[in-house]
Amino acid sequence: MTAITVDSRPSAAEPPARISVRRTVRHGLTLAWRNVAQLKHSPEKLLDTTLMPIVFLLLFLYVFGGAVAGDTHSYLQQLLPGLVAQMAMFATMGLGTALNEDIHKGVFDRFRSLPIARSAPLLGTVLGDTVRFITVMTVLVGFGSVLGFRFHTDPLSVLAAFALAYVFYLAVCWISVLVGLVAPTPETVQGLAFIWVMPLTFGSSILVPDTSTMPGWLEAWTKVNPVTHLAESVRALTVGGPIGNHAWYTLAWAAGIVVVTFPLAMRMYSRRA
Repeated sequence: MTAITVDSRPSAAEPPARISVRRTVRHGLTLAWRNVAQLKHSPEKLLDTTLMPIVFLLLFLYVFGGAVAGDTHSYLQQLLPGLVAQMAMFATMGLGTALNEDIHKGVFDRFRSLPIARSAPLLGTVLGDTVRFITVMTVLVGFGSVLGFRFHTDPLSVLAAFALAYVFYLAVCWISVLVGLVAPTPETVQGLAFIWVMPLTFGSSILVPDTSTMPGWLEAWTKVNPVTHLAESVRALTVGGPIGNHAWYTLAWAAGIVVVTFPLAMRMYSRRA
């Protein structure tokens, strides 16, 4: 009679233990620091972020200042808070390109072989890009101050303005991540990004705070545009004026963007990486 032995070893098909939220955040922060450390060796990656706010501020201030506000000094007080919203949008565009390049280089294939949370590489990419946001905002406010911009509210309100812009920036980063995952090559990421960035930024109250002179269809668009709500929130918190519900609309848009784009980005990441 043949003896039957029972193999007590765990099955190879047994799914791995579920990674907790705490460990997921820790893995994401570790990979975020990897992205920040790379900038020490390649600071030229921040060159576009450094020059972009200076170019936009000079261009818009001296082209539109006299026509919109009568003089450049008055227009600067309205323009710079609006550019905070615009720069928060434009600063996310490099994220999708860098992500697409990493995928093509096989970096994310190595991440998949590590015992880390599946979402950690994407979380690390988004959180690590915080350096880009801080850089663009520092240059924008610093150069604007040289030209004559001044805050007219208390420091807490100013901090709240940039915190709100940062929250919206993190949300929009997930759109850039999704574009970077969908685009076939890094060269096409910028083109796809401009398709959704340009209507949101220039079809808003960033450059023209008074939208009543716009055609009806464009004025209706600016009223629902999340960039308009962010720009008006930043203006109220930095130079004064009623904030109304703009901050709540901005937060609602940020939450909605994350709810929609994060699951889509994770699905595309599973297919691409």
